Amino acid sequence: MSDFNRSVIDEFHANGGKVGGYFAGANMLLLHTIGAKSGQPRINPLVYTTDGDHLVIIASKGGDASNPDWYYNLLANPTVTVEVGDEQFQARATAITEEPERSRLYAKMVAHRSGFAEYEQKTSRKIPAVVLERVG
Repeated sequence: MSDFNRSVIDEFHANGGKVGGYFAGANMLLLHTIGAKSGQPRINPLVYTTDGDHLVIIASKGGDASNPDWYYNLLANPTVTVEVGDEQFQARATAITEEPERSRLYAKMVAHRSGFAEYEQKTSRKIPAVVLERVG
C-alpha cells in the first residue's frame, strides 16, 4: 500500500470517516477487497456518491489508461467490506459498463467532485462505475 493511501486511511479512522487536504468535503469510504491474484486483503480509500440506497464508486485511477487494481479485485471477488464514517458493512459490488447507465452514474460523481470530468478526458477507456449494494 502506498504511503499516501496509508495516511488517508489513518486519517479516515482517526476522524470518523472525514479526510482533509485534497479530499476535504468529499464523501469518502474505505473499500476492503480480496486480491484477485494474491488472495490477500486490500484496502483503498475512495470517493463515493449515492444512487438511491446504493453507493457508487468510479474506477478512474486518475484518468490512467488502465483500471485500478481494486477494480479487478472486486470483479474476481464481488463481496466486499465497506467503511463509511464509523460504520462497516458487507456489500455486493457490481461493475456498470453498459450505457447509458454508466454515464448516468458517472455524471453523479462529476456533480459531487468535478475533477472526475477531467479523468474521463485524460483517457480513451470508458471508466467503469461500480454500484455497492449492502447485503445482510
